[in-house]
Amino acid sequence: MIDATPKDLLQRYLQTGRDALLWKLDGLSEYDVRRPLVPTGTNLLGLIKHLAGIEAGYFGSTFGRPFEEPLPWMDGDAELNADMWATRDESRGWVVDLYRRVTAHSDATIDALTLDSAGRVPWWPDERSKVTLQQILVHVIAETHRHAGHADIVRELIDGAIGLRKGNENLPPGDREWWESYRARLEETAAEFGTN
Repeated sequence: MIDATPKDLLQRYLQTGRDALLWKLDGLSEYDVRRPLVPTGTNLLGLIKHLAGIEAGYFGSTFGRPFEEPLPWMDGDAELNADMWATRDESRGWVVDLYRRVTAHSDATIDALTLDSAGRVPWWPDERSKVTLQQILVHVIAETHRHAGHADIVRELIDGAIGLRKGNENLPPGDREWWESYRARLEETAAEFGTN
């Protein structure tokens, strides 16, 4: 992509993170995509719902282009962490479709503006609230990939599935026995420090 523009490159990295998150749902039941597998309740569907709200805000109201559907879990008076899990009424299909609609809205904002287009993040402190599209693209890329990393761990805890993205696991090609031996070696090394 030598001839890609800086905006094209940023958008490609954003899309890579989006695709990785959605891929982590493949082949899982409605139960598994909702399972809270760490003490803070992180779950796959909640990560996608959360990022739908993130993109709707940063690529919407920040640039005077609000996402037109209500996202009540993003309101100031919403229940704490309401954006981090899907309710009984919010199916996987609904959350994924919402995410796709939000990302299409985000892409339209990105396409319509230049990297130096000014915006204002109303929920940031005044001294930092004036931003550019470039700054917000970098911010949302970092946020998306951070949560894609969370999704990697959650998916591995569910069924052992691992990898960066479909067709590119980005991991050594070990079989189950190799991974078990590798993990045992790491545990043995860590245990040496546990006695200090």
